[in-house]
Amino acid sequence: KNPRDIAQKITEHIDITKTSWIDHAQTIGGYINFFINTKKLAQETLNIILQKKEKYGWLEKKHKKVIIEHTSANPNGPLHVGRARNPIIGDTLVRIFRAAGYNVDSQFYLDDMGKQVAMLAWGINNIDPDLVPKTIYKKPKSDHQHVGFYQITSNRMQENEKIAEEIGKIVKKSEQGDRATLDMIHDAYSPALEGIKESLHCINIDIENYVPESTFVNDKSIDSVVEQLKKSPHCHEEDGAFYLDLQSFGIHGRNTKFFIMRKDGTTLYATRDIAYHLWKAQQADILINVLGEDHKLESKQVEIALKLLDSTIIPKVVFYSFVSLPGGKMSTRRNRVVYLDELIDECVDRALEEVKKRRSGELSKEKMEEIAQIIGIGALRYNIIKVQPEKDIMFKWEEALNFEGDAAPFVQYAHARACSILRKSEKTNIDGYDALLLKTPSEEQLIKTLAVFPAKIEEAVKGCRPNIVANYAYSVASDFNQFYRDCPVLKSGSDTIKSRLALVRATKITLQNALRLLGIDAPEEM
Repeated sequence: KNPRDIAQKITEHIDITKTSWIDHAQTIGGYINFFINTKKLAQETLNIILQKKEKYGWLEKKHKKVIIEHTSANPNGPLHVGRARNPIIGDTLVRIFRAAGYNVDSQFYLDDMGKQVAMLAWGINNIDPDLVPKTIYKKPKSDHQHVGFYQITSNRMQENEKIAEEIGKIVKKSEQGDRATLDMIHDAYSPALEGIKESLHCINIDIENYVPESTFVNDKSIDSVVEQLKKSPHCHEEDGAFYLDLQSFGIHGRNTKFFIMRKDGTTLYATRDIAYHLWKAQQADILINVLGEDHKLESKQVEIALKLLDSTIIPKVVFYSFVSLPGGKMSTRRNRVVYLDELIDECVDRALEEVKKRRSGELSKEKMEEIAQIIGIGALRYNIIKVQPEKDIMFKWEEALNFEGDAAPFVQYAHARACSILRKSEKTNIDGYDALLLKTPSEEQLIKTLAVFPAKIEEAVKGCRPNIVANYAYSVASDFNQFYRDCPVLKSGSDTIKSRLALVRATKITLQNALRLLGIDAPEEM
């Protein structure tokens, strides 16, 4: 038959009642367009949100465990701005996967055996502390103070081969599992690691498990990995060292040889990473790694090795591009490495200036500082997470602290506005509200946006794209502001005010839940 006739016949037989999700259907050529019943959508959406409250958007339990590895920075000094994206992406994924019903474990793979921590350990045990410049950061455990030992050691290594040899011995002993050496390294990096944890906590990130690299040397699992890989037809020996030839896997040039063991019998970081992933595969159903784009080759090498070892789970890797600042540095700092702590302080300081412009004289100094902390941290996290991980980010202050555009303050302000409306109407009982009274275009649009929150969480999980939740939060805030401009709430009629207050409350709940997934506080006042 003619597709047009078929479409018309189907349309004629669609049973549309008042309880149907379909308002009407329309035939155009061989196509049928369905239009949702906006009245039913309004009633169902508001009922669900007001009933579920802080759990609105959350999906059903999956009964599956996910391990999300992120940050995993060398514990030899503070986190720098370029890598700031890793913990923020990782922590947001942890929150989103939990909302999607997964049991999630966040992990930091702790490099406690490599050259970087060996250099730090040598420096702390051989350099006069008075030679290390004092840091301006007054942390209980200072990663900033410790990095000075590392920097001086790095310079001395260039000038003195004997120092380089001594550090090489530390590395070798640690890789052989020497307990005294590992303890010495642990004592050296622990204060720096505590400083890193403090920085992460400041931006609402607390990683659950820190898994030391030495674990897989001590339990001999790394020996098992090497022995199994040696049996592979892709494994070859060169001057006593062993490597996998990856040419047949599409890797060419100087990267064809993937060394798994040095000629002195010690293993490499990537080899131990393989053992770590085999261990993780026994602990979870899904593995996700957050890595900088400069780790693509090593990640591919580990993936190939895992497949050769018949690993039950291959990790999903979220690669990210680095964060840069205009001119490569902050205008208020000297031209050097910019640390995450500096970026945090700058965000909060600039947020405080914005708060003072708007509320000075109204709020106490303490209250303005409290709001600035919430806005500043929110601006930092949101400005990084709103962009797809694989795209570059130029961190611009005017964008991050924008109260009128795609930024955390704009979303937070929408939440604060909703709270203000609800405070002013707290004596109004919304029981028995009639969602069918919400029929203006801006009311219908806001309801439609609120209704898709669970679907956005599912979409973000499927693609490991946390930016979807940030973009969604901005859409809710934008639609709420349009509703606020078009529809008076507190001056509505006696019946309409109940319905509009129910919509305001549903919006507040959804904004708060979305911001929580982004690791951002939802202030009640700004």
